[in-house]
Amino acid sequence: MIVVEVRTQKVMACTPDEFLEFAMDIGRYADVDDKLGPFDWVRRDGDHVRFKFRPTMPGLPGPAPKMVAQGVLTPGERIDVSLLALPQNKVWNRLMTFRASFACERVGENTLVTRTMAVQLNPAVRWLVEPILRRTLPANIEIEIERAKAYVEDLGERT
Repeated sequence: MIVVEVRTQKVMACTPDEFLEFAMDIGRYADVDDKLGPFDWVRRDGDHVRFKFRPTMPGLPGPAPKMVAQGVLTPGERIDVSLLALPQNKVWNRLMTFRASFACERVGENTLVTRTMAVQLNPAVRWLVEPILRRTLPANIEIEIERAKAYVEDLGERT
């Protein structure tokens, strides 16, 4: 059961591959996503990227424990993001299950990007964290995807 799930869509003036490459470049994507805190490291190997960082969730106090996440690219279609399993993320894997995605669909000369983030919280923290995320995460994701649109469309104008 998903406790908090946010999904938003935006049409962007780019190709699916252009958007997905931008999102796989975690360092650049952090320019539009303020949930991606400082990075300890980022490692990309083809269609897989792993990164260790200190996340910032809207409305929750920090600093948060460090997290190791991974993104898996399905070329031309989507990126699926999740936490690495134990022994990575000892704290996070006990507190929640996390998944996120970027799905891209060609719409004429543009791309429809669907951004999804879902968090299932452990009952020990659900009572505290769920109401905060329900209140703050939807607006945060909307702002993120607006910034991503501006970034990729500006990049397209410069090339």
